[in-house]
Amino acid sequence: MFSDNKKGRDQGSSADFSRNQNKISEGTKIVGDIISEGGFRIEGTIEGTFKTTGKVVVGRSGFIQGTLECSDADFEGKFSGNLNVSNTLSLKPTAHIEGEVTVGKLAVEPGANFNASCSMKGGVKSLSKPSEQKTGQPQTAQGQGKSA
Repeated sequence: MFSDNKKGRDQGSSADFSRNQNKISEGTKIVGDIISEGGFRIEGTIEGTFKTTGKVVVGRSGFIQGTLECSDADFEGKFSGNLNVSNTLSLKPTAHIEGEVTVGKLAVEPGANFNASCSMKGGVKSLSKPSEQKTGQPQTAQGQGKSA
């Protein structure tokens, strides 16, 4: 009776890669492409394209040069290139970011160096009503005049 429920939970957790964390230690340099579904802690150097559905934490000695796509990122180290974070990018005081950045949310602590062009996804939604975006006038006012 209870063994079926236990098997279901074990199977679900083995397929949940977001809980796994990979570590690239200081002194390690990887050149090439990385694709993963788990999170990463980076203390070494990565040059190339790096894509993960998990969270990326870049320590003080960490450096990424190239393209990074992830769900969330915390930076204490350096980045140069194209950075695409679907949720939150958090920059600690020792962070140094250069390049093009696209984020959902951005948190920058005092002391962080952020020399990048930045665009935020979804930031324009609440500026005007959907019916007013195209013409600048409410759609409901058009076509409701009296007929002769």
